[in-house]
Amino acid sequence: MTNRREQNRPKILMDDESTDVQDNSQPNGRYANYFTVGHNAFEFLFDFGQLHTQGWPAPVHTRIITTPVYAKSLLRILQESIDQYEQLFGTISEEDQ
Repeated sequence: MTNRREQNRPKILMDDESTDVQDNSQPNGRYANYFTVGHNAFEFLFDFGQLHTQGWPAPVHTRIITTPVYAKSLLRILQESIDQYEQLFGTISEEDQ
């Protein structure tokens, strides 16, 4: 049972918290063809955006921040996935960029 002081206390939301109820059964998908990576001694930052065909600037729509250990794990998993893809569908051409 909560007392009256707790009921009347305003709720403080962190930046990534939302009062909207979201369905987390499926993550939201976003197309990205523009990527930047930054890092400091403690974390890696991966920015994703969409570069338009007219060469407009690509606004970043997603930023992932993680530790160096998980960044290296992502590199390994991505390389394994690319290797599997190329075994099934052939070599990915880098000329199509």
